[in-house]
Amino acid sequence: MTSEFDDDALTLDRQICFPLYAASNLLTRLYRPVLAKLGLTYPQYLVMLVLWEISPHSVGEIGGKLHLDSGTLTPLLKRLELSGFVQRSRDPADERRVLVHLTQAGRSLKIAARAVPTTLSHELNMAENDIETLRDAVKNMVRVLLKHPDIESASK
Repeated sequence: MTSEFDDDALTLDRQICFPLYAASNLLTRLYRPVLAKLGLTYPQYLVMLVLWEISPHSVGEIGGKLHLDSGTLTPLLKRLELSGFVQRSRDPADERRVLVHLTQAGRSLKIAARAVPTTLSHELNMAENDIETLRDAVKNMVRVLLKHPDIESASK
């Protein structure tokens, strides 16, 4: 027998997953035209953000930072390499590892990409402190989820 409470728990508005999914989907759509001017998709932009911080990175390190497995990451890296933004090579110290380096074009792209955060912040029309509060809450949720025993880390 189902109680009224159980039915209420199954409404879309009561789910934590749906607003996160919807926000992620809509935010990605907002990024699309901005990143298209740079020749990047949103997942490619995330890879470039990692590499603009430190280059080179191994494929495993990039996957760990972005919570992506190599099956998802490898096609992204191939497309970035075809676009001339990155170069992949075997690690001379460990042939099993593939290192991803920025090319000169990839380093130059960072200059054009500097406008992306400001553009998106403007498009969101949210106060900076509200964006920071939201980002911190979601980052905390990611930390909690990464500790869950049923979630497999992409860096394994």
